[in-house]
Parts: sequence; structure tokens; C-alpha cells
Amino acid sequence: MSNSPTAAAFRAAFRRPSVSLAEIMWRWSAGGTATALFVFGVLEYLHTLPVTNVELLFLRARHPYLVAEAIAHILRGSLNRVVLATLLAAPMLCGLWIAAASIGRIATVRVLLDYFRAQSATNPAAGEWRRGAVDATVREARTGAPIGALIRLNFLRAGVALAAVSGFLGAMVLAGFVSPDAHPRPGLAFSLFLPLAGLVCYLWWALNWLLSLAGVFAVRDGEDAVGALCSAADLCRERTGAVFAVTTWIGLAHLICFVGATVAVSVPLGFAGIVPWRLIVVAIVIVTLVYFALADWLYMARLAGYVYIAETPEWLIKPLPPVPPPTGTPLRTTIDRDELILSDVPSLAVET
Repeated sequence: MSNSPTAAAFRAAFRRPSVSLAEIMWRWSAGGTATALFVFGVLEYLHTLPVTNVELLFLRARHPYLVAEAIAHILRGSLNRVVLATLLAAPMLCGLWIAAASIGRIATVRVLLDYFRAQSATNPAAGEWRRGAVDATVREARTGAPIGALIRLNFLRAGVALAAVSGFLGAMVLAGFVSPDAHPRPGLAFSLFLPLAGLVCYLWWALNWLLSLAGVFAVRDGEDAVGALCSAADLCRERTGAVFAVTTWIGLAHLICFVGATVAVSVPLGFAGIVPWRLIVVAIVIVTLVYFALADWLYMARLAGYVYIAETPEWLIKPLPPVPPPTGTPLRTTIDRDELILSDVPSLAVET
């Protein structure tokens, strides 16, 4: 009977809710810090903007052109402070995320490894098997401090995200070349920008996914960043079907959650003219937080599926097909009583 990695991933996520809770805690801690810093920075920046009586008069006029001119005049010459604050806050937040992601990945992967190894202890054949030729005692000695490899991998993930932002800006610049001010062609510019942006998104997703998968081997085998990347690539090459199944099914579940959250958010927006806006904002925030929690839970389920694939032999996930019987002359399983040597009747040649 075949053991589905996707089913094993969901079972691990259900039976070990502390793993998902730990993932939610470190992710929300980093996200909450970034959100609080952003809100605080915006409020402080708005408090430093001078507003004259003329600009206030334009804002109270509520005419789109006058409001736009007033806002442009207020923000003129003060965006350099925003740039300086961004240049200062972005590296700090990036460092916080790298540290939190590294520590959180050690905690979650080790719990999943203990869970699946405890499950494989009931199966002697699977318990004796470990992927690779590394002895268990040597592996335990090497998995003492994988924090360095995880910091390098997460730093590469941050670099890939920065490269994706630069790729988006480059796509916008390239799309702008085909639509100059003298001869604007917005349709052609959008048609050029869309595939370039899609290519940037795909490359960012693929590299970020591979670096995230490499973190499993950094914790499991105690390898460095390069060795963990090589192990992740070997797993994708040797167990392509299992990895693709886990990624696809959990990705579809994530898509269903996203669509459901979008529909749930649109419901309170439909009562914008009836219900007070404060209640609408609270409902949207609650739905958003629930969606983020489900997304983190599905992420841990996907990670559990990868750990299960790495810790389980391929023949246990996908049993070998039965060996067909040999095609040839069937063996004789009956005794021919007509043979002289086996006959009970004395031979005439012997009597004479």
C-alpha cells in the first residue's frame, strides 16, 4: 500500500499544532514589528509636514485637482527624509527577519524530524533506512549548530527578494521605452510589462522555494549552505513525483483559502453604506489574520511533507511493482505413472 506524502504532511500538521504555532509566532513577530515601525514612521512623517492656510483651503475644497496640487505642494522637498528612513529601517528589519527565520526553522524542522522518526520506529525496515550514507551518530554530531548555514540561506532569500524588486523596476523601465511621451502606446507597454513581470515572479518563487527547502537539510544533516542546496537539488531530482505532488496539492489548498478570504473580505465591503466603517475595518482585519494563520499552517504542512519525503525510503512511499512470473515451459509437478522407472508393474525385459 502506498503512503501518500501529502496525507502524511496534513497528519503531521494536525498532530503537531505546536509546530504551526511556533511558525506563526516568529512570522507574526517579524511582521508585527515591521507593521508597527511602518505606521509609526508614517505618523511621524505626517507630523513634520508643514501645512499652510492656502493648502488647507485647497484640501477643504474637495476638488480632485486642488487636492492633488495641495498634496504635491506639501510633500515637495520632504521625500528625502522618507528615503533616509527607508534606507535605515530596511536593513534592520531584514536582519530581524533573518535571525527569526533561522531560529524558527531550527525549532520546527527538529520537531518534525523527531515526529517522523518516531513514526518510522514502528516499521523496522523504514527505521533502519536513512537517506544518504551518513551514519546516524555522525549526523547527530553534525546537527549541533546549523544556525550559520540557515543565516546564509535566509540572507540569500533576502537578496533574491531585492533582486525581484529590481527586476520589477527594470521591467517597468523596459516597458516605458516602447511608449514614449511623443507617441504613447500604453497597451503595448502593458503587453511587454506583463510577461516580464511574470518571469520575474516565477524566478523569484523558484529560487526562494529552493532556498527554503535547503534549510531542511541544513538542520537535518548539519550541512553548510552550499551542501544544503546540493541536497535539496538531489531530492528534487530523485523524488520529483513526490515533491511535485506535495507542492501542487498544498498549493491548491492555499489557493482555495485565498479565494475564500477574498470573498469573505468583499462581504463587509458590500455594507459600506449601512454598517459603520470601524466595524468594516475590524471585520477585514479579522479575516486577514485568519487567512495569514491558515497560510502559515499550510506552509508547515508543506514543510512536513518535504521532511517526510527526505526521511522515508522511496519504496515505502511508492512500492515496487510485483515481479511477474517467468514466462517459459511450466515445471511438471505431477508424476507420470507410465514411466518404466516409476511403474509398479514388473518389466517384461527384467522377467525374461
